[in-house]
Amino acid sequence: MPSLNFKQRFVIPIESGRKRQTIRKMRKRPFRTDDTLYLFTGMRTAKCRRLGTHRCVGAHHITITHDRIEVDGRILTPAETIELVQADGFASSEEFLDFFRRKHDLPLVGQLIRW
Repeated sequence: MPSLNFKQRFVIPIESGRKRQTIRKMRKRPFRTDDTLYLFTGMRTAKCRRLGTHRCVGAHHITITHDRIEVDGRILTPAETIELVQADGFASSEEFLDFFRRKHDLPLVGQLIRW
């Protein structure tokens, strides 16, 4: 029963259904298709709130570098990259890369989790 915590900036896109995926560093126990995902904001605070409960419809290996994104070992085309970036709640590839540069050291090796 994996729980996922989200920054406040992603709450409205998640609740509206525009954001139906997240990218996370690899865990000891990776996410799997059919897992029940519990989405929260403000975990471990007095303002903790559940955003929803969803079934994982896909868990893919992802690598993000300064100049490309690979999903399950395949480099995404520019069009696929834009699609992934927007589905993850970002307006542009630059905003997406800036977020992951600040949050993680690149390259990021993790999972693309879809619900």
